[in-house]
Amino acid sequence: MIVRQDSKAYRKVHFAVMAIEASAKKARTSGKAMHDRLKAQGLIHERLFRYYDQLHTQSQEWVASDTLETLRNWEKEQQQQLPQ
Repeated sequence: MIVRQDSKAYRKVHFAVMAIEASAKKARTSGKAMHDRLKAQGLIHERLFRYYDQLHTQSQEWVASDTLETLRNWEKEQQQQLPQ
């Protein structure tokens, strides 16, 4: 499948890559490690792609901070749901 550079799908993927890399830099980790954590929580599709229209208008710093905060909250919630 070829995705045109002027398509919304391309812009969403480009935005997600930027958000992942900016979040990784802010968390002082690798892009792959950040991608893996976001993917494990479903945040790439459920947050970055789904809310692209709202998120892409924010600054890169804001998106990185928001993504990290959301990731930490979702990971904490997942831990709390594990059987004791």
